[in-house]
Amino acid sequence: MEKEEKKDIPKTAGKGKPPSAASAGKPAAKPAPAEPLPKDYKPRLRTAYDAKIAPVLMKNMGCTSIMGVPRLKKIVLNVGVTEAKENIQALDQMKDDLSVIAGQSPQMRRAKRSISNFKLRKGMPIGLKVTLRGCKMYEFFDRFVSIAVPRIRDFQGFESACFDGCGNLNIGLKEHHIFPEINIEKSPKAKGMNITFVTDAASDERAKMLFEHMGMPFKKQKKD
Repeated sequence: MEKEEKKDIPKTAGKGKPPSAASAGKPAAKPAPAEPLPKDYKPRLRTAYDAKIAPVLMKNMGCTSIMGVPRLKKIVLNVGVTEAKENIQALDQMKDDLSVIAGQSPQMRRAKRSISNFKLRKGMPIGLKVTLRGCKMYEFFDRFVSIAVPRIRDFQGFESACFDGCGNLNIGLKEHHIFPEINIEKSPKAKGMNITFVTDAASDERAKMLFEHMGMPFKKQKKD
């Protein structure tokens, strides 16, 4: 039998590993996203709610069923980036910051209409928004009350006036640097942030009881 002739394999230009993105003048690729959590994973705050908080609230509120106990439904984080119309890098930096704070990528908010006085055009990016549910919601709440809130300067508790009358809590933060995940060297300019904690509570009073049992600190009312 005749031996098969070996075909010449064309050699690529240059030897060794291909040039990296940085050496090629391109921005380095972002790290791969974290692996998804196991299906049976349950945050410690969710475990505490099911085992301790909900039964206590059920008794204190006089609920006939555990389903009548209020619960946290979602958390919405909003950040306005007004300088984005002149400096798109500011929006990119805040997008990275909000991603590490929330644990998921934010959605871009755009202007719904043009306002000439503010040099604002319809469709122009003006801010970022993240909505957390499920495990990420409980993980964020836990980190917020345990780590971030104690870093607020001269903090004495949130006001009861932060409730909107429908059982939802709106909190305005002056600095997003209270979150330890933020690298101040990369993001030196502090940005304000609004966080809305949405519940299915029938009243602000019930919602406040829920948040207090979950560790949210409120300002103590002065007794007459």
